[in-house]
Amino acid sequence: MKNLRKGLVHLRRDPILAVQIAKFGVINYQQPKDRFENLVSTIIGQQLSNKAADTIYERVLSLFPNRKIDPDWILNLESSKFRAAGTSWAKIRSLKDLSQKILDKSVLLDQLDLMTDDQVISHLTQVKGIGPWTAQMKLMFTLHRPDVMPVDDRGIQNAMIKLYGLKDGKKLTTNMLKTSNSWRPYRTLACWYLWKSLDNK
Repeated sequence: MKNLRKGLVHLRRDPILAVQIAKFGVINYQQPKDRFENLVSTIIGQQLSNKAADTIYERVLSLFPNRKIDPDWILNLESSKFRAAGTSWAKIRSLKDLSQKILDKSVLLDQLDLMTDDQVISHLTQVKGIGPWTAQMKLMFTLHRPDVMPVDDRGIQNAMIKLYGLKDGKKLTTNMLKTSNSWRPYRTLACWYLWKSLDNK
């Protein structure tokens, strides 16, 4: 992420985040894998624990020659093989729809850098099974956009309930946005520390 140091200085003004930054240190952003593979792994991991998602993704990788995921192969591979690897039917439909849209160029992953955050979300959510959360994960972890706030992410919700005393319920997302407003334009970085805080319950 660009301006990481500036982001840390800015976020340390929040005393709660300052504690998390001191506890977990400076974030180490890794270069993302191939964009198509990254999106496939994100779809597979929807609503799963990291461990379960990694296990299923490894099984799916083993279905492809040289463990290289390819849209042509996804379209031609029998759905039953994905299912046997642990992928749900809904996610299989999503993977095949994504692959078709990649091949017919209605989804252009190599053009995402030229789009605004909202445009990226709109572009990706035309794929069946890709909602705002999945698109936001793409923004955060593949495109490294600095100011994404995934208010529907249950991990972020739990962290803000725990650390900031927010109450679960109808007003939660509204209060999350209010609380996170002071973190702009580095809410992506703030969310990383919120997720990390859940590792140290």
